[in-house]
Amino acid sequence: MSNTKVLPLLEPESAAPCCPPLTERPLNAEEAERTAKMFKALGDPVRLRLFSAVASHEGGEACVCDISDVGVSQPTVSHHLKKLKEAGLLSSERRGTWVYYRVEPSVLAAMGRLLTTAATA
Repeated sequence: MSNTKVLPLLEPESAAPCCPPLTERPLNAEEAERTAKMFKALGDPVRLRLFSAVASHEGGEACVCDISDVGVSQPTVSHHLKKLKEAGLLSSERRGTWVYYRVEPSVLAAMGRLLTTAATA
């Protein structure tokens, strides 16, 4: 019998950026601040590689042990993952001694909407 327990996922406060497509209307100050924080986090090549590694990992989540080979030390990987979490791009869950990361689906959807052309009526 397994003693594994499934825990509910907690949504980070900034995980659901709600911005219209850039071509629809100008962003307000709050939307611009939230969006800039996400893109700033992705503006670092190591962070972008880590984000991509998590997003493309089988099952939609990755153990830090599976994605840490990005050419920097483990403390630096942890720093970059923390920055991605603070920007609301990743969430994490500790399982024993390892931490598993996942990209919030709402983030990918919102970023995609932000960069698409607004629908014309």
